[in-house]
Amino acid sequence: MRAFGCLVMVVLAAAAGWFLRDRFNFRDRDMLTAGDTAVVWEPITTEGAERARKSIENLGTPGAPVFTSLRPGDVSSYIFVALARQLPPSAEKIESAVIGDRLHVRASVRPSDFGGAGALGPLAGFLGERETMELGGYFHVIRPGLAEFRVTDLRLGTFTVPTNLIPRLIRSFSKGARPEGVSDDGLPLVVPAYLADVRIAGGRVVLYRNPL
Repeated sequence: MRAFGCLVMVVLAAAAGWFLRDRFNFRDRDMLTAGDTAVVWEPITTEGAERARKSIENLGTPGAPVFTSLRPGDVSSYIFVALARQLPPSAEKIESAVIGDRLHVRASVRPSDFGGAGALGPLAGFLGERETMELGGYFHVIRPGLAEFRVTDLRLGTFTVPTNLIPRLIRSFSKGARPEGVSDDGLPLVVPAYLADVRIAGGRVVLYRNPL
């Protein structure tokens, strides 16, 4: 009977794994790298924020080039104050990297910030007290002074969250009113009015300005 009980537990575990495979894809973390290119994760720093601030301010001066190229860590450091309000309150050890044409931000968070089983469903039972959350996406300027970081990939621990569930998880930890025009999968960001576009390529984040 003891052997039969162990067999039942193995079958149940396999069935749960099969169910979750379809809803939350199991993927190795290295699969998020761009081919064989090494991904460099950069920490949030005050120095990086200052470098980005100066570059962005210079972009808005008469006679400045129409674009400026920044490191992902500097951009993330600069927007951290705004983005931090949109991240789970327990987020710490925040880093960023460019992977392909997306900016990825990862942090250690408490899954309880997402509202538990109500938002996470069966996934909640497979997560620890703290897990690594990774957001991948791109920037979109909605209108002068307002942009958003659109989340196209979201991972918790070793689980990849299905795209159609990303808006629900964002709503579960986002605080305050969302400005008009922000996408369901977007995190709003206040930006200078002269910022026209943000593109990601070659491991850099490129910011373009409107003609002055």
